[in-house]
Amino acid sequence: MDSREKKLEQFKGQTRLPNFAVPKRYDLTLNLDLQVCTFSGIVLIDISIVQATKFLVLNTLDLAIDDVSFTSSENHNHIPTDIIVDNGDEILVLGFNDSLATGNGVLKICFSGTLNEQLKGLYRCTYVDGGVKKNMVATQFEAVDARLCFPCWDEPAFKATFKITLTNVPLELTALSNMPVSLEKHNGRHKTIYFEESVVMSTYLVAVVVGLFDYIEDTTDDGIKVRAYTPVGQSEKGKFALKIAVKALEFFKEYFTFPYGLPKLDMVAVPEFSGGAMENYGLIIYRENELLHDDLHSSVANTQRMTIVVAHEVAHHWFGNLVTMEWWTHLWLNEGFATWVSYLVTDILFPEWKIWNHLLQETTDGLQMDALEQSHPIEVEIHHARSVIEYFDAISYKKGSAVIRMLQDFLGNEIFQSLSSYMARYAWGNAKTEDLWSVLSEVSGVGVSKIMSIWTKQTGYPVISLSLKDCSLEFKQTQFLSSGLHGDGRYWIIPITLSLGSYDRRTNFLLESEFGELDISDICHTGGSSNMHQKESAEDFQEEFWIKANVHQAGFYRVKYDDGLLTQLAKAIKSNCISAADEFGILDDTFALCEACEIPLSSLLSLIEVYEKDLEQITLSRLIDVCQNVAKIAHDAIPDLLATLKQFFINLLLLCAESLGWDVVPGESQLTALMREEVLMALVRFGHRETCEEALKRFQAFLDDKKTTVLPVDTRKAAYIAVMRNTSNDIRNGLEHLLRLYREVDAVQEKTRILRCLASSSDTTIVLEVLDFMFSDEVRSQDIIYVASGISLEGRSTAWTWLKERWDMILKKWGTGPLLHPLIRKIVTPFCSHEMADEIEAFFAPRVDPSFAMNVNQSLEILRIKARWVDYVKQDAVLGEVVSQLASQK
Repeated sequence: MDSREKKLEQFKGQTRLPNFAVPKRYDLTLNLDLQVCTFSGIVLIDISIVQATKFLVLNTLDLAIDDVSFTSSENHNHIPTDIIVDNGDEILVLGFNDSLATGNGVLKICFSGTLNEQLKGLYRCTYVDGGVKKNMVATQFEAVDARLCFPCWDEPAFKATFKITLTNVPLELTALSNMPVSLEKHNGRHKTIYFEESVVMSTYLVAVVVGLFDYIEDTTDDGIKVRAYTPVGQSEKGKFALKIAVKALEFFKEYFTFPYGLPKLDMVAVPEFSGGAMENYGLIIYRENELLHDDLHSSVANTQRMTIVVAHEVAHHWFGNLVTMEWWTHLWLNEGFATWVSYLVTDILFPEWKIWNHLLQETTDGLQMDALEQSHPIEVEIHHARSVIEYFDAISYKKGSAVIRMLQDFLGNEIFQSLSSYMARYAWGNAKTEDLWSVLSEVSGVGVSKIMSIWTKQTGYPVISLSLKDCSLEFKQTQFLSSGLHGDGRYWIIPITLSLGSYDRRTNFLLESEFGELDISDICHTGGSSNMHQKESAEDFQEEFWIKANVHQAGFYRVKYDDGLLTQLAKAIKSNCISAADEFGILDDTFALCEACEIPLSSLLSLIEVYEKDLEQITLSRLIDVCQNVAKIAHDAIPDLLATLKQFFINLLLLCAESLGWDVVPGESQLTALMREEVLMALVRFGHRETCEEALKRFQAFLDDKKTTVLPVDTRKAAYIAVMRNTSNDIRNGLEHLLRLYREVDAVQEKTRILRCLASSSDTTIVLEVLDFMFSDEVRSQDIIYVASGISLEGRSTAWTWLKERWDMILKKWGTGPLLHPLIRKIVTPFCSHEMADEIEAFFAPRVDPSFAMNVNQSLEILRIKARWVDYVKQDAVLGEVVSQLASQK
């Protein structure tokens, strides 16, 4: 080992950078060359040497380091004798002959790099101007990709100010960054843009966009200028998002009693972006379909999602930007809280949406992932910074927001709003999870840390087994795992909520051990009334009596009722005694228990039958999801019963479908339109002949006249799926029509809608053709997930073969980052056999990378859970009889 290797070795394999030097200010100049797609730069970093050292260690990746020097505050110039770049550990080690004394100084680094096409760091994307495709640049630095743009201390705790300058910017383009422009100088056909110095922030929040845009603007009540930058000619499509952003800024300022910290907030839609949006301080970057609202092409689902996304990103300017997690272990402080509070503001802006019910769907995603043995705690130890990319998942976002909602329900709204104290205490700094619990404990007088640390530091969640013996409710908690295992004896402190025969009779308590008991004899014997002369006798009351745990699904746990309690709940559902949220929860828990082979499929189907009634949108949506998932399992487990089972599901939905129809009714609610979309898509997927025929007829009318009203925007996805289900290699016109629509339409929402449906054909030749189309330049890299999410069950083997054969090309084009993760999951998880799990595991064994290892392992576990479920369903002796009976009742 030579001397350079010895110097490098002490810094290799470390989780975090050494802290003997701390950055305070960056003066960053970037010179862009959009013709050859390269850049160069100079960064002057004001640093504080807090411990005498012969080394400076910071982050860099895929940059050429050209010149380095350090000048102390005493004006002593130090030139490093060693400049060592290690791309494996993503560090730059600077070695000096003389020790750098404690104190302040300026580190100067000259560097250069290439504008990549993998939508991370400082990257190239394209826009169309007058029919010509041209280059532009954007950034995506979260989590650890600022180092791809400039050498820096690329960790959230190293907060600093940033003075950014962009040179060689074409005159016709707009340049944006975190702060307003302070000066602009022209030099022929190019210009130099100087931005004001930023507030203190982490490197992952630094942002730059250079492109061709229009914009519209508005101002908050306290004078913050807010702009929405859109593609040229589409500024009107930014109005809705702009309105939401302004209102959200005003709301959060009051809710957190802390002002927005910058003079402006820009939002910009870029043509290619790996995520939905990114909360860069003062410059939120969106993919186009998350910022542009099109009255003709935006469905209700698009509108609701846009509202939540905009509110989420604005909320980050408090949770994340103002108060930043100390390390990626505490990522959930950013994402969980921003998710929860985005629903809070959306509910205030649009109460008719009943958006808190929608959060239940998000919570279900968290419950599903956290029921895996390959799950992880909310607070997860991050040993390699790049691996954090995998933890931007349903645990950080959806479980995170769910446990916050559970805590809010337990403490009460007034106490929970003491979050303002947390903001004030840690503003412009960093915080850990324990810091939040400490503030809430001080305000509430409750030992919040004792209760909540288990939920954030421990993987998984409990299932409560609830039984009624005489007049005593008995509780038992165990870890819930979809694999059917029951964990290792761990337990949680659980805020239990109960409704006892009525939402007017509620009781709450903390279950702090494995077992618990509650005496309800006063209710059992008197019917909940002290007046024994009531007409309703105690016996009659008990006949109608029901018990619902986890009221309105506010807690992050599941409930397994004994047979008697579940029977009573089924009656209550049929009699419309249960809230929509609780109808959702009972069905969701029962489905999860069935998937874990805790209860037979025949029992789940018997419960599903009681949902054949008027339902609210949230319950209907979950009912459809459950039916579709059961149908997919039945495809492998009971193929002979599949057609009969689908008929049962069709019968369940027909009453609702007939009520909703295909056409928009003037004055109808947005939730009605949302239900119409979901029901029609489900009936098409289940193969309901009349619905499919109507879809094809209306699609043809739409082709003949794009202005027709016979195919409203919320029904188009159902029609497109029907078209592709009717498409084969012999009858190709459906695919050709949709591809022509995709190429002709400008609206990103419509393009996305088409992409989601293209691979739904049952013909594997068509599926392969669509996958190759997805790989072509006609589909932006950011949009591949839309195609992959729509692959038909018949096309799963074709998709897997396609992935294997093109693996090296896929890595070259899309890299190992966030574009790849959902592609793997969507292609792997549709399988339901142990044999396929073995094959897939063998394929990835020599190819897995730390950046997607967890994703592969979770996908394999999901596959094996489904294979086990298939085996269990095959053993259900009464299933055939139950399915036949249910399907014949119409």
